Amino acid sequence: MRAEQQLADHLWFLNSLVRIRVAHTTGADGLSVIEFQAPFGDSPPLHIHHMEDELFHILEGEFRFTIGGEEMRAGPGEVILAPKGVPHTFRVESAAGGRYLIVTTHGDFERFVRELSRRAERAELPAASGPPTPEQIQALSAAAMRHNGEIVGPPLT
Repeated sequence: MRAEQQLADHLWFLNSLVRIRVAHTTGADGLSVIEFQAPFGDSPPLHIHHMEDELFHILEGEFRFTIGGEEMRAGPGEVILAPKGVPHTFRVESAAGGRYLIVTTHGDFERFVRELSRRAERAELPAASGPPTPEQIQALSAAAMRHNGEIVGPPLT
């Protein structure tokens, strides 16, 4: 397989490398499975999905989650559910980074990821971009709203 073909399904989403493993348009129920590889310290802002639960399956690394004000840790093989309507975030705690699957339905989260992603130039993490600027935060918030989500707080530190 040529390098261009191998990269065709890789996206850079913020500081993560992403692969859409099952697109929401593939089946009748809108199931989406997205694989993420993220660096140490990566943490999305505290957010809510208004229309879909978000299931995390940890493949590699150690993670710290906050879901509805409750903090928990998870490692390889563990599954965490962030129910729709409940504020949640996580942080990659392992020095080598982490790899995980996110499973959702309806396609809102997948469309959000696709909107904010760019085609990966190589099958590895993008260059770290540092904390988002106020303009990037505003764009992220607007995109979340378009896809039935809402940013309600900062990332974990």
